[in-house]
Amino acid sequence: MANKTQENDGDVAAFLESVENPKRRADAEVVLAMMKRITGLPAKMWGAAIIGFGKYHYTYESGREGDFMRVGFSPRKANLVIYILPGYSDYSEILDRIGKHKKGKSCLYINKIADIDMEVLEELVTAGLADMEKKYPS
Repeated sequence: MANKTQENDGDVAAFLESVENPKRRADAEVVLAMMKRITGLPAKMWGAAIIGFGKYHYTYESGREGDFMRVGFSPRKANLVIYILPGYSDYSEILDRIGKHKKGKSCLYINKIADIDMEVLEELVTAGLADMEKKYPS
């Protein structure tokens, strides 16, 4: 069974324009520009509400396989979600310096850009991409 969230031809700019909260929309534009610069890749829609960069193919021991973005984000109503795979298990030193956040296995939740250190977020995105390249070479 493949991942339900698939890359699609959705319009990234139109999606960002649809974000109701103007501060969340502005923060998303900042993250979009940063990820474009760091990855050197075009932004693509993944599902209806995630903007992703790059792609990799995975196969789990269970046999489940699919494709997913290397890094991405989503301007959700409650917070800005940054998706950095393969997770944050090795990034505690970076996360200790990033500022106010919550985390999931592969998600970083921030209320607003003003709560975090953008240079540290860039460091985290760069580290996540490097780890992805080691595990899933392009």
